[in-house]
Amino acid sequence: MKIMVIQGPNINMLGIREAAIYGAMKMEDIHDQMKLAASQQGGIELEFFQSNFEGEIVDKIQECLGEFDGIIINPAGYSHNSVAIRDAIAAVSLPTIEVHISNIYQREEFRQKSLISPVCSGTIVGFGPFGYHLALVGILQICDQIEKIKAANQQQQ
Repeated sequence: MKIMVIQGPNINMLGIREAAIYGAMKMEDIHDQMKLAASQQGGIELEFFQSNFEGEIVDKIQECLGEFDGIIINPAGYSHNSVAIRDAIAAVSLPTIEVHISNIYQREEFRQKSLISPVCSGTIVGFGPFGYHLALVGILQICDQIEKIKAANQQQQ
């Protein structure tokens, strides 16, 4: 199973920026923890991508079609204004989990609405870096269910 992890703008600055909100853990540390969790499951390949540019994120989402089983995405600031990222997720129709380190519902009003959430399988907010682990567990469960449904449908034919 292949899962793409996409990190949006400023996630590369974790551990440096606004530690009171985002914590002290760096993006690379989060990725290392995800790799460890995936290796304990076996048969899971993770790929990581970070960009501060909306178009690059859209391109990466589109590249997942036919190559990956699911996407974990922290669109960061683009959550609140990117119709393009939303449309890309909808277009590829892959199971997608949206992650936010902070609880966006406790923040400024403009951060409380995500354009991305309605096209995702689920959204995890406010658990800090542990939210990525929760997203990994969630995406694996969703992908497993999809495989079981496909297998059952093939047996019925």
